[in-house]
Amino acid sequence: MNRYNDKQKIRDLYDRTSPHYQSLWGAHIHHGYWISGEETKETAQNQLIEHVARAAGLGLGCKILDVGCGFGGSSIYLAKKYGAEATGITISPIQVEMARKAAVADGVSAKFILMDAEEMKFEQTFDVVWSVESISHYPQKGKFFASAAQCLESGGTLALTDWFKKERLTEREHEKFIHPIEKGMLVELDTMQDYAELLRANSFQVTHNETLNKNCSKSWDLGLDILKNRALWQIAAEYGSEVVNFLRAFRSMRAGYASGNFIYGLMVARKI
Repeated sequence: MNRYNDKQKIRDLYDRTSPHYQSLWGAHIHHGYWISGEETKETAQNQLIEHVARAAGLGLGCKILDVGCGFGGSSIYLAKKYGAEATGITISPIQVEMARKAAVADGVSAKFILMDAEEMKFEQTFDVVWSVESISHYPQKGKFFASAAQCLESGGTLALTDWFKKERLTEREHEKFIHPIEKGMLVELDTMQDYAELLRANSFQVTHNETLNKNCSKSWDLGLDILKNRALWQIAAEYGSEVVNFLRAFRSMRAGYASGNFIYGLMVARKI
């Protein structure tokens, strides 16, 4: 059975799009969190990091593993703002290269490694495993949560935001609102309850559970503005159908938010 969240497809998509995505979206490849509604995209993206950090009880100088680190924005921010000893992993060689260059440019010592999140292996342990909008890409999420537990000491923290579907969707709702997101963004969406069960099965206790739709939906108003760039569509056409589908899914993301069938959620769990 072909799955949208095939690792090779995901690697190829991010290798192709990351340089263009960075020029359009900035240092962070994730949602923003708006408080007043008047913040710039960049401020809102930093506010999302701060919101997750507060929920996780992030301390100064902690050791953080940033899983699905993109081009390093969160790791670099946390290294600068919190003095974190940050290690980021991604399956995209292009993103590793971009993240390393960004760290040098910002004068921080964050490390970036090419590694599969379902097969994480480190000689050291971490205080925090941090994952922003990445887990929905993983074909075997249970393997990731098991690996994350092995990367943490007892009492360590897993902090994540991800894309979810609403509980008890009808088949029609899934087909209309969720399937186009999964197809274009190369994800498989679960419910937040599904993640809670996986966490419990891997020796985690959920300590924080929050829906962020109200503060984060504006990200896709900006996403629709990006689609007005004709040069972007020309580039997408040259790269092929996967990138075209990716851009088309921007509208699906907005529709998912508007209908309430898409959930942008924050979860924090402690290893027990």
